[in-house]
Amino acid sequence: MEANPVLARLGLGEADRVAILHVDDVGMCGASLDAFSDLWEAREVTCGSVMVPCPWFRATAAWAREHPDADLGVHATLTSEWSGYRWGPVSTRDPASGLMDEERCFPRTSTEVAARAVPAAAGAELRLQIAMARDAGIVPTHLDTHMGSVMSARLYGEFVASAVEAGVPPFGLRLAAEQWKKGGYDPETAAMLADTVKGLEARGIPMLDRILQLSLSIDDDRLGRTLDMVKRIEPGQVGYVVFHPALDTAELRAICPDWHSRVGDHELLRSGRIRSALADQGVVLIGCRELQQLMPIGH
Repeated sequence: MEANPVLARLGLGEADRVAILHVDDVGMCGASLDAFSDLWEAREVTCGSVMVPCPWFRATAAWAREHPDADLGVHATLTSEWSGYRWGPVSTRDPASGLMDEERCFPRTSTEVAARAVPAAAGAELRLQIAMARDAGIVPTHLDTHMGSVMSARLYGEFVASAVEAGVPPFGLRLAAEQWKKGGYDPETAAMLADTVKGLEARGIPMLDRILQLSLSIDDDRLGRTLDMVKRIEPGQVGYVVFHPALDTAELRAICPDWHSRVGDHELLRSGRIRSALADQGVVLIGCRELQQLMPIGH
């Protein structure tokens, strides 16, 4: 595929390699907010996204009001994966929406969301999450997806529409249908994703080339594995490198079975070794605000 047109619009060359160092799950719990705050102030990450339905959203918004330079998007949330610590829709309590399970929380898996969620209800939920972030003082720079829950033929259109209406770039990858299918997507979803992203890019909406994320089930040699992973960003591409940092607290350990990897992500990023290694490789770092500023007038 030809070089991402975003590069030229950012004043970069077709052979440049670009990475976004992104923090997911900000506000999921206190430990996630504290880790993002620490990493943002140290300039070891370039952006993050907040989970509006989660208990620490208000604290995240208060932090954002005190840090207006922070590059924060909305982490479109339609799942609630943990056992004893859960959240649900902000837009409805109607089971007919398909947005809740038997505990009246979001479903635990993206597969359940894709099968059950009424598209219009999912769209209303995402629009309200964005509106609540703005009302609380966050100026969103992008819309991405928690656990990939919107990446289905039934829901991706609502996700894209809610982002574009808000004037922020939606998460999307410049992949052909065959590439989506290799990622495990059914033929209908693969074709829809490829066609939708192609159409968005034709409208001047910035898109990404790769999402790179080390599984939280891996807790050894996260530095080496992360650096090997980032090498997959080819010349002319923009890679979205996802981390889930958190501080080591009793709260985090009680919530997340994968707490050790989350703490490891924070320690790794805070050490400066990721940013330093990428600089040595000549990788250009940007945030999502740079992409949001490329959004076409009138969208």
